[in-house]
Amino acid sequence: MHVVEAAQEIGIEAVMPRFFFHLHNDMDVLDEEGQDFPDLQTARAFAVANIRELLCEDVQRGRVPLQHWIDIEDEAGAVLAAVTFRETVTIEG
Repeated sequence: MHVVEAAQEIGIEAVMPRFFFHLHNDMDVLDEEGQDFPDLQTARAFAVANIRELLCEDVQRGRVPLQHWIDIEDEAGAVLAAVTFRETVTIEG
């Protein structure tokens, strides 16, 4: 059970942390708004899903840029995780 769910069960309103997803590909795209998630694991799953969508678009253009990545930062600007495009897919064949 996540902290947020546990707090809600006992009637405490919990504030979810905000995570920022900065894309580093052919140029740096900084996330100015962020997203609220209960924990880093959920934020990382969000980053992985977004990377896979970006890769689909790149494949349509005939390229697979595995060296690109997303930094996940907290509200204080600390990098909590870096998710590379390479680690989100398995290349077979």
